[in-house]
Parts: sequence; C-alpha cells; structure tokens
Amino acid sequence: MKTTPSRHAASVSPAPPPRRRRRAGGGWRTVYSVDRFGAIGDGLHNDTEAFLQAWQAVCSSPTQAVLKVPARKTYLVWPLDFSGHCSSNSTLVLWRDLNPHKWLYFVGLNDLSLRGGGTIDGKGERWWGRSCKINKNNPCRRAPTAINFHRCKNLRVQNLTLLNSQKMHIALTNCTGVKVSGLRVIAPADSPNTDGIHISSSVHVEIKNSEIKTGDDCISIVSESSMVKIRDLSCGPGHGISIGSLGKHGSWSNVSSIQVNRVTFTNTTNGFRIKTWQGGRGFAHKIYFQNATMENVSNPIIINQYYCDSSRPCLNKTSAVKVHQVSFKNIRGTSATRNAIKFACSDKVPCEKILLKNIQLSLLSGDRPSSYRWKAHVSCYGSVDPPVCVRRWGDFDPLKLRSSEAHWFISDWIGYVLNFRIGDFLLKAPFLHRNSMFY
Repeated sequence: MKTTPSRHAASVSPAPPPRRRRRAGGGWRTVYSVDRFGAIGDGLHNDTEAFLQAWQAVCSSPTQAVLKVPARKTYLVWPLDFSGHCSSNSTLVLWRDLNPHKWLYFVGLNDLSLRGGGTIDGKGERWWGRSCKINKNNPCRRAPTAINFHRCKNLRVQNLTLLNSQKMHIALTNCTGVKVSGLRVIAPADSPNTDGIHISSSVHVEIKNSEIKTGDDCISIVSESSMVKIRDLSCGPGHGISIGSLGKHGSWSNVSSIQVNRVTFTNTTNGFRIKTWQGGRGFAHKIYFQNATMENVSNPIIINQYYCDSSRPCLNKTSAVKVHQVSFKNIRGTSATRNAIKFACSDKVPCEKILLKNIQLSLLSGDRPSSYRWKAHVSCYGSVDPPVCVRRWGDFDPLKLRSSEAHWFISDWIGYVLNFRIGDFLLKAPFLHRNSMFY
C-alpha cells in the first residue's frame, strides 16, 4: 500500500481490537475508529499516522469494514494516498482536515463508500492569495485538489460538506460507476479554480441532490468522459455547468452522452456552457440540458469555440472540436448579460444539430435580451425567447428538410413523446489523456 504521510507525523502505538457491529441486512462488519489508533482530534496534533494505520487495518480486514472518523472533533491530516487493492469492501466516514499537492487521494479502489455528515475544510484561503489568477505577479503553481478519486470503481460519495478547497473540491479521473448525492460545496465566488466536481476520463457518473457554491465551475466535464447524469442541483455562485474546456494545445478530446436535468443557477457567470479551444480535435455530442431556472445568470446558454484562458491572445486556428447534437429544453429565468443565448462556433467546424425548445429568458430590468449566433445550425420549436432561429420547428416544411435534419427532428420528437431518445449512449472504455487530468 502506497502512502505519503508527513515526515513529521508522530508514531502511534498498536490499536486495540476493533469493534464488530451487526449490519441492518444481516451479517457483521468491523468498525475501525481513528481514535483507537491514537488520533487526538483537537485540530492541533498531527493525526496523519493514525489515519494511515486505521486505513491499513480496514484494507486487511477479512470482512466488510468501516473506517470511522468520530463527530464533534477536528482532525489535522497531511496529504495521504488511500490506495487499493483492499481485501474488504471499505467505507470511509470523514470529518475534517488540512494541506498540499494531492491532499486526500483515493486510487485503485473498488466499492468504496465515502459518507458522513461532517465537513472537510481545505483552508484554501492560505492558497488563493498566492494564485496567479488573483495576483498576476505570482507564479502559476498548482494547488492541491481536496479529494481526488483515481481509477476507482463503484464509488459512492454521500452527505458530505466540503469547505474552501485549495483548488478543486472533488476530482474524478479514470473512474467507473460513480454515484454522488447529498453533497454541499461552499467556497467564495472569488476563490480561484475551486471547481465543485471535476470529471475527467470517467464513465457512468451520477450526481444528484447536491448544492455547490464556489469560485469556478460547479461541475466541469472534460475529455474521455461519457454517460454522465446530473439532476436536482443548486449551483451558484460559480461558473455554471461546463463541458470543457476541450482541445487545448491541439489535443484530441471527446465527451458524449451527458444529461443534465433540474438545475437552479443563482448569480453564476454562466449557466449551461460548452467551451473549446481553437486548434483542438475530437467531438462533444449527445449533450442534453433541460429543466433549469436561471436567476441573474450571465450567459445562461453558451457554446464558445473560441475559449482562451490565457494572459496572451490565442492564435486563430482552423481545426476545432466538433460540437453537435446538443439540446436545451425548458429553461427560464433572468439573464445578467444582454446576450442571453450565445453560439460562437468555428468557421471551419461549425456547430450542428443544436436544438432549443421552450426557452424563456428576460433581463432583470424586464427588457428582452438578445442572442448571438455564428456558424451554428440551430433549430427551435415551442417558444424560444430571445429568438435565435430563423424558423421554428412548427414553421418547417418537412419536404424541404435535408435528410439529416429530418432524422434529427423525427428522432427527437418521437423521443420526447415516448420519453426516450434514440441512440443516446455509446459506452467507451476510459483512458487518461496526458493533457486532460487538470487544466
């Protein structure tokens, strides 16, 4: 088992025997409390070694095991790698901790459950002031992600509160079969790079019933990710829900089969966003955004294929990540920007099969906002305000539709009526692109 405790961690005497508890469904499970391994829990003493020894005991347990971090205490924990493979199905119940590069790192674990009712506090204030995004004179050094899950399968994260991460709060990389629920993420609106949940090279991810308030994307989904479902989410402040950025430094990116349903955005700099760099390759498709409320949101609906997060102007390039088969449905609320809908797509690789249905956006003043559209093939049906389509679905003459357009509209219409979609999902084995883990 690989671990990286602080060199200043104190030694801990062997723990007394663990306690056994009967499970609700029958059988027994073994409970290992970090306190029984010498953890103090006063927020001052270094409890890293106690956590390490407790984790080793959990992993060597012949029965289902629980690593318990007791409530109403504060534990100081240095960076740790919680590595597999464990011989038991493990449950980690965490409460609170502190500090750098990878902080809490879970790698190569199957059937891990991270749950509780406690708080993980990253004390990010110590890092944000040193960020080059806050002070341009500072070097751009990578701060640690609070919790990183890498190559984990059948992962469950439930009922946790994450405060003020140094950088991202949760990162999922190369994971399969992830369910997140009851998550609360809280950080100031001006905290740099503090994404709520960052998803990279992961498949079969479900996020539901969660609240994210942060200084960057509430949820970001990047290359080699597919089969992601997000529902019943509150986002704001923050940068909204983002697909991307994709295609940086000419890299290949692909994201597909993303469903986002029932989201409330409040005071965010974006709502639903797809962002790609010029010069990239690959695709972002089969992406469905629906049933959202926008409250004072800048850029409620945006596709930007000219994304540039650089101190220098980005060069114009002809290649681009292909964005197609994207729908926005049942979205209403208020926009903080004049252009409530913006599609800025590539000249050479335009956006195609962009569908809007039942969009009602207004400005806070009560005035009607406008829309911006460049090199985007957009179709609308129902009421779409501000208008972005030349003609709505009800205005089309089916005999004048191209075959590809007819297939898209008929497929979508049948799927809407029968509550399913045709050809939504493509299961693709994940791999980690060297440029896609963090950005």
